[in-house]
Amino acid sequence: MSKRYQELLKIVDRTKLYAPSEAVSLVKKLATAKFDETVEAHFRLGINPKYPDQNVRFTVSLPHGTGREVRVLVLAKGEKATEAQNAGADYVGAEDMIEKIQQGWLEFDVVIATPDLMGAIGKLGKILGPRGLMPNPKTGTVTMDIGKTVKEFKAGKVEVRNDKSGNVHVPIGKASFDEQKLLENFYAVTAAIVHAKPATAKGTFVKGIALSTTMGPSVKVDAKRAVEESLKKQ
Repeated sequence: MSKRYQELLKIVDRTKLYAPSEAVSLVKKLATAKFDETVEAHFRLGINPKYPDQNVRFTVSLPHGTGREVRVLVLAKGEKATEAQNAGADYVGAEDMIEKIQQGWLEFDVVIATPDLMGAIGKLGKILGPRGLMPNPKTGTVTMDIGKTVKEFKAGKVEVRNDKSGNVHVPIGKASFDEQKLLENFYAVTAAIVHAKPATAKGTFVKGIALSTTMGPSVKVDAKRAVEESLKKQ
């Protein structure tokens, strides 16, 4: 660990579960890198990812966005392609873009597609799937409502999905955000996760929460309190 990181660790009480507002305040103080660090929320969920019906995957709109530019690729034709361009999509195309991706191009963060192109997009599964970029009806990225969807992702809608260990990692803004904006984004994500609990998941669903910045140590959050506060805000 660097000297900078070791000094930051002295500020955090590793045995304490911080209230959400305290955690947000502290994590901002831990962002001492020379760039505007991303603040992430990490959730340990009571699910078994080995079972498909216990996996969590959905999208949530952050009230104040993520603070970073989201590059949106839309795979559509005709009027829907025009709709995508008018809505502010960064890249629009069909077979030409599919071929470009097959050749190694991956300079985008979200892929939105119309249903009629999913047959052709299927060949990109091995490329987009592992990166979490494959369009999916569950996340609203396979749709005919192209214009609205593009605007939502450009404005700060994010995809949430668990990893192989049953954990979820979600950006909730930048360290430069004021505390209230970070807290409201955190509450929005937490509430959405609670509402996404699979019917087959038993026991405590949100087992642990931590906040961290790109280059800083994590801060443990009182998960029970965070869930209660987030649901009250909805």
